[in-house]
Amino acid sequence: MTVHIGAKPGEIAETVLMPGDPYRAKWAAETFLEDAVCVNQVRGMLGFTGNWKGNRVTIQGSGMGMPSLSIYANELIRDYGAQTLIRIGSAGAMQEDVKVRDIVLAMTASTMSTPSRGFFREMSFAPCAHYGLLASAARAAEARDVGCHVGGIYSSDVFYDERPDLTEQLTRHGVLAVEMEAAELYTIAARYGRRALAVLTVSDHLITGEALPSDQREKSFGDMVEIALQAAFG
Repeated sequence: MTVHIGAKPGEIAETVLMPGDPYRAKWAAETFLEDAVCVNQVRGMLGFTGNWKGNRVTIQGSGMGMPSLSIYANELIRDYGAQTLIRIGSAGAMQEDVKVRDIVLAMTASTMSTPSRGFFREMSFAPCAHYGLLASAARAAEARDVGCHVGGIYSSDVFYDERPDLTEQLTRHGVLAVEMEAAELYTIAARYGRRALAVLTVSDHLITGEALPSDQREKSFGDMVEIALQAAFG
């Protein structure tokens, strides 16, 4: 057990999917895993371990934002031996050709600050995905015939943005989408020599204002989970 994860030794798999929402973790475990068992309920941040096509998988909620994800990623790696960590979550599109319901595979994750910023001080560290996972996820997305985009994203540390000028420059420089966790996940994975990737579903669009209705999200999120699982074991 750790301060934030109540799982016993051996109850966390080496491959961990990390949605921000603990109830999305519950839905994904019930939908995609066999023999899923709840292994964490501390602070309501649900975690489940089960099997996908004979492969052991944990799906653990990470909470919203990089500070929260940092807690869970550090404990999963240091205390439970997680080797592969894949964020599954939603994102807001920042390019015209990225559509609602599309999948974004984050090759890099730009950010203004993360909990790890103090490690680097004046240096601008460039967090990036594990190439093997990224390539495997791209193949899985192509096989599922879903709209998929591979490139840079922006990990914001605020949800209610007060910087339209920054959004304009990020869009100008080809950033595909915005979310709130991937940059810290990639940094922690690099620190410990682990594999990390963010597989994101576009749930809304910063340019057009379009948003995915709640009753239509399950199918798109299902594609994201399947792609993440295939990437992990492909």
